[in-house]
Amino acid sequence: MTASDAAGEAGLSVPARAARALVLAAVFTCAACGLVYELALVALGSYLVGNSVTQASIVLSVMVFAMGVGSLLAKPLQTRPVAAFAIIEGALALVGGLSVLALYAAFAWLDLYVPALVVVAFAVGALIGAEIPLLMTLLQRIRRQDAGSAVADLFAADYVGALVGGLAFPFLLLPTFGHIKGALLVGVVNAVAGIAVVLWLFRAQLGRVARTALWGGMAAVLAALSGTYALADGFEVSARQALYSDPIALSERTPYQEIVITRKPTGPSDTRLFLNGDLQFSSVDEYRYHESLVHPLMSGPRGRVLILGGGDGLALREVLRYRDVRTATLVELDPEMIRLARTYGPISSLNRHSLDDPRARIVNADAFSWLRRLGERFDAVVVDMPDPDDVSTAKLYSVEFYGLVRRALAPGGRIVVQSGSPYFAPKSFWSIQKSIAAAGLATAPYHVDVPSFGDWGFVLASPTPRAPTLALPPDVPDLRFLDADVLRAATVFPKDRRARDVDVNTLVHPRLVEYESQEWKNS
Repeated sequence: MTASDAAGEAGLSVPARAARALVLAAVFTCAACGLVYELALVALGSYLVGNSVTQASIVLSVMVFAMGVGSLLAKPLQTRPVAAFAIIEGALALVGGLSVLALYAAFAWLDLYVPALVVVAFAVGALIGAEIPLLMTLLQRIRRQDAGSAVADLFAADYVGALVGGLAFPFLLLPTFGHIKGALLVGVVNAVAGIAVVLWLFRAQLGRVARTALWGGMAAVLAALSGTYALADGFEVSARQALYSDPIALSERTPYQEIVITRKPTGPSDTRLFLNGDLQFSSVDEYRYHESLVHPLMSGPRGRVLILGGGDGLALREVLRYRDVRTATLVELDPEMIRLARTYGPISSLNRHSLDDPRARIVNADAFSWLRRLGERFDAVVVDMPDPDDVSTAKLYSVEFYGLVRRALAPGGRIVVQSGSPYFAPKSFWSIQKSIAAAGLATAPYHVDVPSFGDWGFVLASPTPRAPTLALPPDVPDLRFLDADVLRAATVFPKDRRARDVDVNTLVHPRLVEYESQEWKNS
């Protein structure tokens, strides 16, 4: 039988070879779209909730299970594969395209994020799972071939499509369109590739009423996705604002994080910085945090100071108050945070333009990787990292990381680490202290009250047999909060918040993620 004979027998208007190529192209596109939906759900959870490992585990396990369910449910549909496939692709385009928006709404207004995530992941997975049996049936209708060859062709297109979708999401869709618009755009592509190609190829196998209904359904899906795309910016602004008590003055999503700055419209001025939803400082009381973080460290050697994190420039401000500091190197992953700290008025005035000081050297790099390649030594190191609520930040609180920091110390050098709340998260706090000690550093933990954060802790450490002495430098500048009496009291922990039996945090066993998740959830 010739290709044209096969096409005529199958009711196709193009040769069988071309028809197979078009169906495999649809397989490729649908696979790419399916993986984008999957990655979008994982990434959104990491942004909103943190703990990327848990988010990925929920999404992947639920979706893989649902794909199996969807494959079984598709068996009865193989008698009418053209109409069934078109309906499933329309539903997948709609559910997948709207998934990020729906989950964002569930998080912002309903506080039902995890249940909503399970439902959406199951729905998307079931629809993806139903695709393969129906596509296999369509391929066999074009030209019969043995099962092994058909499966090989189908899976080859599917896996290559998944590769393209997996690369397109982080490098194109997310930075260019963002979460919500990116998912909606992929839904449109999914609808066109999955429905139009199949309906056009197999139109002769459908009655007139069925064709009209399916084309109308596809048009409705495209209209819904396009209309939502047009309204997405306004929705995102409203949903984001629902997460914050004060009006949002600035919001940016970078390749590394979501940066939000809020400003109180009335009463005393209050500028707040949030990274991925976590408060980093309030202008009302940030001086309490940064004075406590920096000045006890500066009672030791301080000619060359290294700051890891602290891209807002506030710790750097305190370091540069000492005239004998010759150089202060600040290592910050996100260049956009540095740009805002330099140019956004409310922050640059708060940090007193510290990043433009001639003694400051700014390095945009991952602190862990940068330390591994480091060939210089520092007298004092400030570790001012975001809280370790997922694996990517927990590595910056690991025994291995503190080992790298220790290696960066000059003789007599010391480090200080912001260590979270010993009141709200005591296991996390003491795990950080224990991890620092496991890296061969003697530790002196202390804590102060920062109203925006609550009771907040730090660990001063040095590579000496005895713990470093907590004291203020003789030439300490005029401080608003910290003095010798406050610092002396800061070393005393109440009975219910003293050291406890916890595990150290390592790269292989990121215990902090578990501790943080449990404690802050219950706080």
